[in-house]
This record gives sequence, C-alpha cells and structure tokens, in this order.
Amino acid sequence: MYKEIIKWVIAIISQPGKAWDMLSRKEEKGDEFLSRFIYPLIGLVTVAAFLGVLFTRKEFDVELALKSSIKTLVASFGGFYLGAYLLNEAWQGLFKREKDMKLCQRFVGYSSSLMFALNVVLMLLPEFFFLRIFILYTFYIVWEGAGPYMQVEEKERLKFAGITTVIIVLFMLMPGLRY
Repeated sequence: MYKEIIKWVIAIISQPGKAWDMLSRKEEKGDEFLSRFIYPLIGLVTVAAFLGVLFTRKEFDVELALKSSIKTLVASFGGFYLGAYLLNEAWQGLFKREKDMKLCQRFVGYSSSLMFALNVVLMLLPEFFFLRIFILYTFYIVWEGAGPYMQVEEKERLKFAGITTVIIVLFMLMPGLRY
C-alpha cells in the first residue's frame, strides 16, 4: 500500500498533468481514498514527527516526541478536513457547482501530496527549511488538476487554482509554522 502511495505522490509532484489524467480515470468507491491514501499519508507524517523529535534533538525525549506527533496528527487531519470543507463551500458558492464533498476531499488530498512529502522531509531533516519554498509549486499542481479532474472551464481555471491553492496552503501549512 505504501508503495502505491509513494508512486502517486511522486507522480503528482513530478508530472502533475499526466497524474491528474490517470486519477480522473481511477475508480474509487466510498471512503477508499481516505483509507488507502490520506490516512496512511497522515500516519507517515505523524511517524516522521515522532522520529524527527527523537533523533534531531540533543536530548532523547519521548514525551516531547509524543506531543509533537499528536500535534502533527491533529493538525494534519484538521488541515485536510477544513481545506476540503472550504473547497466544497467555494465549489458551490463561487463556481456555482453542486456540492460534492468526496470530490473535494480527493482533490485537496491529492493536491496536498507535495505538502505531505515536504512535511515528512522537514520533520526528519529540519535544517533543510529552505525547501519550504517549493510549497509554491502547489499552485501548478492545482492548475494542472483543475481541468481534467475538477472539470473547471478554462476561463475559471485561474480563479479556481488561486482560491484552491490558498485554501490548501493555508490549512496544510499553518500547523507547520509552529515548529
């Protein structure tokens, strides 16, 4: 399962256009996306937070590592669900489409792949803080997915990409600013 997750994360980051085309054809039933992609990815970030505190600090403090991992777990879940909820509301309010929470969850989840990957790397290697600049690449990932995955018309694509990127970056990055 983790092999497939890593494959999708790498595909979304390295070739977002091609990855979104493949994802738009992928059949996902019910909450399969959550249990086979988001939850394991959030688990990976949580484990990275635990190990990062254990092995990057001068002292070996399990309590601090547990606190960090719990904070990361809650922030990742909260950021994901809040981002999906706000995109769903914007989907209806700004883009005049019918609400579809599952679609918005999948889009926010796949679009956040770069954010999750960067969080794992930065928790294990905090001295590479300069990698946070690559968060801006999220705009391109969202831009590429707007057409094939969300069926956004070309004239609304920039507006959709801008709003969605702000939602994703704001709610996925805000918890990360505390570290």
